Formats: sequence, C-alpha cells, structure tokens
Amino acid sequence: MTTDTDPRGRAGVFRTKSVEQSIRDTEEPEHALKRSLSALDLTVFGVGVIIGTGIFVLTGAVAKEIAGPATALAFVVAGFVCGLAALCYAEFASTVPVAGSAYTFAYASLGELPAWIIGWDLVLEFAVGTAVVAVGWSGYLRSLMDNIGWHLPAGISGTNSETGFGFDLLAFLLVLLLTVILVLGMKLSARVTTVVVAIKLAVVLLVIVAGSFFIKAANYSPFIPPATEPAGGSGLHQPLIQLMFGYAPTTFGVMGIFTAASVVFFAFIGFDVVATAAEETRLPQRDMPRGILGSLFICTLLYVAVSIVVTGMQHYTQLTVDAPLADAFKATGHPWYAGVISFGAVIGLTSVCMILLLGQTRVFFAMSRDGLLPRFFSRTHPHYRTPYRATVLLGVVIAIVAGLTNIEELAALVNIGTLFAFVVVALGVVILRRTRPDLPRSFRTPLVPLLPIVSVAASVWLMLNLPTETWLRFGAWMVLGVVVYFVYGRSHSRLEPGAEVPHQGP
Repeated sequence: MTTDTDPRGRAGVFRTKSVEQSIRDTEEPEHALKRSLSALDLTVFGVGVIIGTGIFVLTGAVAKEIAGPATALAFVVAGFVCGLAALCYAEFASTVPVAGSAYTFAYASLGELPAWIIGWDLVLEFAVGTAVVAVGWSGYLRSLMDNIGWHLPAGISGTNSETGFGFDLLAFLLVLLLTVILVLGMKLSARVTTVVVAIKLAVVLLVIVAGSFFIKAANYSPFIPPATEPAGGSGLHQPLIQLMFGYAPTTFGVMGIFTAASVVFFAFIGFDVVATAAEETRLPQRDMPRGILGSLFICTLLYVAVSIVVTGMQHYTQLTVDAPLADAFKATGHPWYAGVISFGAVIGLTSVCMILLLGQTRVFFAMSRDGLLPRFFSRTHPHYRTPYRATVLLGVVIAIVAGLTNIEELAALVNIGTLFAFVVVALGVVILRRTRPDLPRSFRTPLVPLLPIVSVAASVWLMLNLPTETWLRFGAWMVLGVVVYFVYGRSHSRLEPGAEVPHQGP
C-alpha cells in the first residue's frame, strides 16, 4: 500500500503530480469549477485586492520615518520585486490552469511535501489576511459612523473596547456576507468586485488629481533625506537580518529606500491571488498573464502617484502615520476630502477581504481534491459550481476569528507567507523547464534561470528584513503543517499507491 520511492527513485513525499493529471482532475463533474472569468475580470480582481490600506496608510508612515519623499522610489523597488515573481506566476498559471496557485505549481514541479507546505502556508496567509482586513474595514466604518453620530455599543465594537473584551460584530458580518456572495457564483463575485473597484479607483484618482493642485516643490527638499541612526528594535522585534549579520535597516539615505521597500511590500500583496482563479478563467493561457501583470502594473503606477502627491502636499516631517492622506488635505484647508478618503478606504477594503477569502477557498479546495485534506470539501455546488463546502467552513471560521481576536501582531505573517510562495513559484519555473520542456507554454518567463534566481534572492532579502518573532510564528505553523501531512495527508493522497478515489453521490 505504501511506498517510499517514486519512479525516479526519490522519496515518496517528493512525488509530483503531472500537469496532465491536474488538468484532468478539473474535468470531474462533481469537483469542477465553472469557467466564467475574462482578462478584465482578472485585472479587476488584482486591482481590487492590491489597492487597500497600503495606499491610504503606509505612504505617510514610510515617508515620515524611513524614506522621505523618495518613498515613490521604494514603491518602484517593491513593484519590481513583485514583477519578477509575477512573471513566474504568469508562466505557471497559463501552463497549469488549475485552482490552487503556488500549491498546484509546486505539486507539478517540486513534489507533494513541498506542495503541502506551500498550501499550508497559503491557508495561513489568506486566512490571517482576510481577518486583518475585515478588522481594519470595521475600524474605518465605525469612524464614519461616529462622524454622523452613530455609535455602536462597546461590547460589539471589537477587542479594544472599554471593557477589555468585545466582539467585532461588523467584521464578523462582513466576512459572512462575502462568504454568501462567493458561494452564489464567481461571476456574481466578479460583478460585485467590479463595482467596488470602480468606486475605489475613483477615490484614489480624486486624491491624485485634487492633491496635485496643492503640491509645493519645497516639500520635496531633500528628496532623499540624509541617513540617521537606524531604529532596529531589540530582542525578537529585530529583523532577522540584523541578528544574523549585524546589519540594521537604514532610516533615510539611499539604503532607506530599500528598507522602505520591504515595508511597502505589504501594499502589493494580492496579485498572486489572481492565480487561484485560473481554473475559473475562460481562456487562462491568454488571460492569466494579462490579469496578473496588468493589475500589478496599474497598482504600481497608482502607488507611485499617490506617494508623490502626498509628500508634495505636506513636508514628510509633518505627515501623520494613521491617516496621512486625509490629514494632508486638512493641512491644506480642505477637510472635506478626509471623509471621501475614509469612504474610499471602507469600499476598498471590502474587495480586498472578498478576494483574499476567494484565494483561501480555492487553495483549500485544490488540496482537498488531491486528498491531502478531506475530499468532502472538494465537492462543488450542483448549480453554482462553486466549492461551497470549503467556502462555508472557512468563511465561518474566519468570521469568528475576525470578531473575537485582536490579530494586528500576526499581520506580518501575511508578508512572510507571500514571500515564501514567491520563492517556491520561482524555483518551480526553473525545475519544470528542465523536467518538462515539452509542455506547451503560451507565456514564458524571460531570462530563465536568471530572472527566477533574482526573484528568489529579492524575496529572501525582504523576508530577512521581517521581525524574528514573525519567523518563529511562521516556523511553528510550518511544523504543525508537517505533522498534519504525515498523520493524514500522505496516506490519503490520491497519488498514494493503491489509494482509491472516492466517487461520492449527490
């Protein structure tokens, strides 16, 4: 029943699932998703999940404390690192148009255990990301409600209530509502996202256009402020790179731009979620690269434009950390824009939360269909053709987590999880080029293996700039995942010799 080697003589945990088999699995009637998305839908999904709190908050914090007006260059650097990974994702998503993103790609190139590890990582990344964004959305909405005199009781306003404990009812209800939308169909989700993204982009463009009239050239001087003593923190809060090599991240100066890039990287997280929808795209070979690369390019331009405007409206030393865009308009005598920006943040975070939840359910669905998680969750709805069982389970769990838990300190896990996925996908491109050169590739990552190697190096460098406590939490989750794999996943895998594929009735 069990074997320790595959046909190539490697350990069974490194057995790979062929691209052809992955594609055949998408044709099983009871486990098939409906193909309804276009390149425009994918681009909208990408923009919808990338443009979030980063554009409304991170710009001011980074400009004031790390890079000054050169924050725009930090966004360019972070966008470049993401672009390297995006080229690798585009090749994989068009070659292996199957749900699961980096998990599916790793299964086809690195093997089952690496695929499980990256899948387990993505489950954590998207779950924490969804909950964090839902809590942030709730905070913005409560702020808007307070402005018009509506005040929620402290007990249902979150864990930071006056009593020291509370339930964040708004975050809980948001996740449940988005769960229902995702169950009702991908096309409905795309339509909701399109409306939300249109409103969000209108607000962002309003900020850029209106703010450009209040720019003062003197605020850009100095564009790259002189370097100061780094504030690397102490103990576990130190970045891992500082503990390993004695190097402390730089504040201001040219190196401050690169330090800032590791911070604003959080603002770009999400384009990889587009790859999870490959199986629901009508023409994935053509449209997946367009959606992934197009959304990343659009968002990079918007981030650079906003950072240039906000540092031109107000000197970087006077920017606030919590609400830099709104406060910059207040400083110029136009407080009306502050309410518009808060409204844009509420609308924008809605789409971010929904698309992260979408990515979470698709990865879970793919792992379930392969038998590494219970196959019960890989059944699709007979009418809507969505993975409704996985969606309901994860939606309810994440809604409860968002309602009960103050998880701000866990937000860095989203960064490290995403960067780890970038590393796996880049390595997978190189390996699959060598092991399966015969595969038809409608999109080919240029300069292989050089570009993927550079992508790996850039992602690892950003990971090393994350706090050590983030690495410890990430390591603990990975250890738990390995235990789950050997206790359940390996023996139930559909690649396990002698394993029977269950045929469940309706």
